Amino acid sequence: MFASCADPSSLEGLHWLACYLTSGKHMAFYASFGTVMVLLAITAPAALTFGFAGAVAARSRIFPLRWIGRLYTAMVRGVPDIIFFLFVPIALDQLFEWLRHKAKCPDWTEPVRQGNDFVVCAQAKLPMSTSPQWVHETYGFFLAVLAFAIVFGAFAANVLYGAMRAVPRAQMETAEAYGMTERQSFWRVLVPQMWVYALPGLSNLWMILIKATPLLFLLGVEDIVYWARELGGSKTSIYAYPHPDWRLYYFLGLLVFYLTLTRVSEVVLGRVTTRLSHGQATMGGEAQRKAAA
Repeated sequence: MFASCADPSSLEGLHWLACYLTSGKHMAFYASFGTVMVLLAITAPAALTFGFAGAVAARSRIFPLRWIGRLYTAMVRGVPDIIFFLFVPIALDQLFEWLRHKAKCPDWTEPVRQGNDFVVCAQAKLPMSTSPQWVHETYGFFLAVLAFAIVFGAFAANVLYGAMRAVPRAQMETAEAYGMTERQSFWRVLVPQMWVYALPGLSNLWMILIKATPLLFLLGVEDIVYWARELGGSKTSIYAYPHPDWRLYYFLGLLVFYLTLTRVSEVVLGRVTTRLSHGQATMGGEAQRKAAA
């Protein structure tokens, strides 16, 4: 990265280490921590959106909608996560390409499925072969985020569905007695109170999501696990900075990162739980009232 690091074979000691830690590959390694944080920042609200929609559908009075909501929750929760993480990006990629194929190549006569191959016209490919590398990486990351959101959305739907049922029925009856419509009581009474009951389950789900981020490596995204393995492995003479097997130290660094992230999450979620429990008819709210007395 620096002019003084142009010839690694001439470097020694701390100078070698400084150049090694500031090489282009290490810069990509440091940037991959941001990739994990972006994944969490996007996936968490997206999964919560999927979960809320699934929970509302599961409690709907319309049978087809209720059936879809419960099927989504049961199917995703009943299949190993790794299968969905590998299946969803492939399925979505082919779906998007098939839709583009139908729109851009209406005169195409050959079947899309040709044995084990999925063949679409060149204009329908996603991303285009002429697209820059960052477009390919962004598209792969988008598919990975969508896979995470669908999988964790099913678990969030189960948590939110249980939280909605935990809100005392008397609250809803009181709202109806005051003349609120069903929609008004849902948004003004049920939804604000359900978060108190949902937060413990959502907190656990957030921790599981943090632990699941290394699955990005299996989806072809160059995340921190990918770079820790690549940079920590022993190098041969073809690499600019050959060294012994240092994977232990790289993965210890990842251990510290994940433990720190988990600890910060516990503190933040604990404060949110305390704030939401204030004045509520729950164990947390009762404990706060006793402490104040």
